[in-house]
Amino acid sequence: MDTLADPATLDVWTDVEAERVGTSATMVTAVRTVASVALAGAAAYDDSLSLLVAALVVYWIGDMLDGFVARIRGCETRIGATLDILCDRFCAAAFYIGLIWLEPDFTPAVLIYLAEFMVVDCFLSLAFLAWPVRSPNYFFVIDRTLWLWNWSKPGKAVNSSLFAVLLLVTGWVWVGVAIATALLVMKTVSLVRLGRIGLPVPERDDTIR
Repeated sequence: MDTLADPATLDVWTDVEAERVGTSATMVTAVRTVASVALAGAAAYDDSLSLLVAALVVYWIGDMLDGFVARIRGCETRIGATLDILCDRFCAAAFYIGLIWLEPDFTPAVLIYLAEFMVVDCFLSLAFLAWPVRSPNYFFVIDRTLWLWNWSKPGKAVNSSLFAVLLLVTGWVWVGVAIATALLVMKTVSLVRLGRIGLPVPERDDTIR
């Protein structure tokens, strides 16, 4: 397993006492999610590709902003990271359902991508909860290879933006199918690697009834 040598010296571990729902970062997550989904709904109602692209831009900018706020304000929490992961899926689903509403020819590519992002990638992203790290951003202390593939800046960019940008710019369904399939294969390989590492299971507490 490819891990960093001394994770104990890194500020990546969760602080149980700091865990809470109401942080400035989670407020940003909530606002950007409501705004993005509302724009996607308006786009479908008005048959407007411009509004749909605006929904995507709000989703992407908001996703970067909530992480930035969490870091600079010292409120990175596992609760916030989990909410961010789930809200990402809501925003993505709203956008891509809107996209196939407006462009039905994109349906095969979009469905493959949603299978990858909503199911396989979601499981991978939530797997950080099995270790006491703050978010998937710090998965390099568990396995550097998985982190590089999935949660490094290049890994995130490829997973979240490459598919949508090329599909919208080219309009070529086969390009979308190829990228979505490649992502699905890479995420499946990541899932196999994660399975080989194994997810820690907490010991049973017999005092809990």
